[in-house]
Amino acid sequence: MNIDKELLDILVCPETKQPVKLASDKDLQNINERISSSMLTNRAGDKVTEKLEAGLLREDGKIIYPIRNGIPAMLSEEGIMVSV
Repeated sequence: MNIDKELLDILVCPETKQPVKLASDKDLQNINERISSSMLTNRAGDKVTEKLEAGLLREDGKIIYPIRNGIPAMLSEEGIMVSV
């Protein structure tokens, strides 16, 4: 998944304002395994059931924002809690 570098440079977590980076294939594999096991919820408290093709990982590694159809979902409630 390619995302425009200029866009990536200005995107930040809507909650903490931390920078985000494109999740690696290894990150996505780990996260998708946890999604398959029904282990992850988003910030709205809903279980995540849809595997990610791409995502933006917050600098601290605790939240990933899905990229759907090439569009980052950068709303707080869309963030998936991958680490606490």
